Amino acid sequence: MGLLFAKLMTVFGDRQHKVIIVGLDNAGKTTILYQFLAKEAVHTSPTVGSNVEEISVRKTRFLVWDIGGQESLRASWNSYYCDTEIVILVVDSTDRERLTLTREELHRMLAHEDLQNAAVLVLANKQDVKDSMTAAEISQCLTLSSITGHPWHIQACCALTGEGLPASLDWMRSHVLAS
Repeated sequence: MGLLFAKLMTVFGDRQHKVIIVGLDNAGKTTILYQFLAKEAVHTSPTVGSNVEEISVRKTRFLVWDIGGQESLRASWNSYYCDTEIVILVVDSTDRERLTLTREELHRMLAHEDLQNAAVLVLANKQDVKDSMTAAEISQCLTLSSITGHPWHIQACCALTGEGLPASLDWMRSHVLAS
């Protein structure tokens, strides 16, 4: 009975779902957060600490934490993990040189006990830039197929135009409703 009630509460939007947006510096995390919220690109500066916004997708509410990606801030990411249902990893699809570092950070995060039940959404950002890596290339470089303990999805996108972001919100909503 309790499970049924919890599902009904989720469907009718009375529950917030915690989401964290992480990624290396300059990947487009904050631009994506505000594109989710306002459906427009906003001028941003490097995030020191975090930004938080509530985003509603057809009566499903997400509390989205955008966490700074500079090297000095990455050690504090784990302080945001508790109760996180979805980890959004934003990847700069033009930054081939740091993709190995991104992979290391992803797998380090997923090993943390507070994220054992979290789903992973990888956003392959900056698809509008010439010679950017495809979502398939990024998936292979991040070894996403080796992630068996977490549901995951990769989505090509462009934070500036919003292309690909509605599909990612739909995936997030479908995931939490199925959970």
